[in-house]
Amino acid sequence: MVRYNELTVLSAFLAVAEERSFTRAAKRLTVSTSALSHAIRGLEERIGVRLLARTTRSVAPTDAGEQLIARLRPALGDIQGALDQVSGLRDKPAGRVRLVVSPLAATMVLAPKLGQFARDYPEIVLDVTTTNEGRFDLVAGRFDAGIHLGEFIERDMIALRVSPDQRAAIVGAPRYFESHRKPASPRDLPSHRCVNFRHGSAGVYRWEFDKGKRSLAVAVDGPLIVDDAEILIRAAIDGIGLAFMLEEQAAPHLASGAVLRVLEDWCPPFAGYFLYYPSRRQQPAALSALIETLRL
Repeated sequence: MVRYNELTVLSAFLAVAEERSFTRAAKRLTVSTSALSHAIRGLEERIGVRLLARTTRSVAPTDAGEQLIARLRPALGDIQGALDQVSGLRDKPAGRVRLVVSPLAATMVLAPKLGQFARDYPEIVLDVTTTNEGRFDLVAGRFDAGIHLGEFIERDMIALRVSPDQRAAIVGAPRYFESHRKPASPRDLPSHRCVNFRHGSAGVYRWEFDKGKRSLAVAVDGPLIVDDAEILIRAAIDGIGLAFMLEEQAAPHLASGAVLRVLEDWCPPFAGYFLYYPSRRQQPAALSALIETLRL
């Protein structure tokens, strides 16, 4: 396998062969003549073949050197072309951006802006994966960025807000409350039938509440556990039990009277969704374009 330092020496050999001079090649490469001569001599010793014929007045490739040049020039040209192409991604919004998002983030944050993003940046391919995993390793999953609620994002990530504050909403159908008294406190929930939500490998979510300086996390019980928001809403509307969801999800069903809200005073606003990614260094233009499109 050719290592990086060997590529450097091969490029130096090609420069000497093209310039027919160590002095001119050294100037072109901005290295010393002695260092360049030493590097070429080391290359010849490693492969056991003389590549350059040298006199005090001139330098010329040997037959072996000419054969190497014939293969080397197009190969190095391909490598430089590849580097130029990849480097172009730094300045031009093009290429693929791999994004991992929670299903709710996909619906609430990403979907409303997809059309405009596609029109503004036709050369970007946005590759979206949805998951209910609470915490997701972007680097291990080879993703460029993610979108999730702030509480699930690791502290070593760069995070930018992409949604307003959110609020939780505890809801149930009118028919459910015909046979169950409305809870006055989260402590009443263990006596209620509730629809649980599973966050991937993190397991079933414990319902979290805050009121003033008081905070509670309640493990509820009920006849149904789901990992899909639409099923969660449908179950609440059908009277299966109480459900914990975001206020934005519940809003149209509250407005229509399909569900009623309880424990609202225990559900203050909290930081909403953030786009997060590992580093600002050498950020591709395609990712920068997505950030500018989604950020508030």
